[in-house]
Amino acid sequence: MYVILVYDVNQKRVGKMLKLCRKYLNWIQNSVFEGEITEVKLKELIMRADKIIKDEEDSIILFKSRDEKWLDKEIIGKEKNPLDFII
Repeated sequence: MYVILVYDVNQKRVGKMLKLCRKYLNWIQNSVFEGEITEVKLKELIMRADKIIKDEEDSIILFKSRDEKWLDKEIIGKEKNPLDFII
């Protein structure tokens, strides 16, 4: 499945969330990640993220799609982390 993950966490926990999310998805911009991920890996990511965040202060939003081709992505301005694949 294709996932876009956005988080808003207290500054004290930003580093931990950034490091965790980079293990599973591609960093796009500040607190935004995207990429293909299996259901099992997504559950693992959520379980680990739940140990970092505080429910009363922080939030994680997931947008899920079966495939990236069903999303139209438009970038206005500078793309912070272009995903160029060299084969």
